[in-house]
Amino acid sequence: MAQMIDKLNDALVRGAKPDTNGKQIKLVDGKGLYLLIHPNGGKYWRMNYRFDNRQCTLALGVYPDVGLKDARERRDKARKQIAEGIDPQATKTARKVARADTFEAIAREWHSSYSKSLTDRHAARMLRDLERDVFPWLGRQPVAGIEPPHVPSTLRRIEKRGAMESAHRTRALCGQVFTYAIATGRTPRNPCIDLRRALAPVAPNRITTITDPTQAGQ
Repeated sequence: MAQMIDKLNDALVRGAKPDTNGKQIKLVDGKGLYLLIHPNGGKYWRMNYRFDNRQCTLALGVYPDVGLKDARERRDKARKQIAEGIDPQATKTARKVARADTFEAIAREWHSSYSKSLTDRHAARMLRDLERDVFPWLGRQPVAGIEPPHVPSTLRRIEKRGAMESAHRTRALCGQVFTYAIATGRTPRNPCIDLRRALAPVAPNRITTITDPTQAGQ
């Protein structure tokens, strides 16, 4: 059910009521933008557009968190992308996936699961090592985009301050995170494999160990 309104205004959007018969209502603004009102009263900005001969719908936010002015700005930005041959829905999805699959997000997810079998002290140290020595450089990167050279450059920052045991321990931690990312379908590879020899050695029995699948068979 659509109410054909040439252009919305703040008063119309604010005062719009849900349909008494339990149907969705569309308040059309223009250039594909409309306000979808659910029977429960929720108000959702949507934009219809065509891309590659497909009819598509883009979610632009929820009213009142996103007002009419902001919704129009988001629509105009999406239309510009379409004009440049970019599908705004695909771009939005890619950004969402990238945020969810950053190294830090996956590392925290792994730590939450793995640390249940550890003492509180050990689990806290593992997370502290990651937060201090890894997240500032690798944390925001999509895990699937991290290449083998990225990890040694991070570990060498630890080496430079003379913390050799910590560097090896952190390498093992990163290997665990990548192994977990592979197991959960976030990345096809573990760039930590064979990195043990990329670090300067430490005295035997000095490294506090955790299970490290990257060293199997070595």
